[in-house]
Amino acid sequence: MTVTGTVKRVAMGTGTWSIESDDGTTYEIYQGAPSELLQDGLKVKVDGVVRDNVMTFAAIGPVLEVRSMEIL
Repeated sequence: MTVTGTVKRVAMGTGTWSIESDDGTTYEIYQGAPSELLQDGLKVKVDGVVRDNVMTFAAIGPVLEVRSMEIL
């Protein structure tokens, strides 16, 4: 799937990263994402897969495993 949106740092628990998509959906970024993606306020387009077999402490939305990214 392709998601276009804005990267956000979420200060919940130990902290996590999310993408707030242009359609209003919040995705939690799965561990191991490229370090250049993890910048608060960065506008991006990412290709990835939703991991429905993963649970997180933050539980802020579907967990998105990023396969590739483009900074917009």
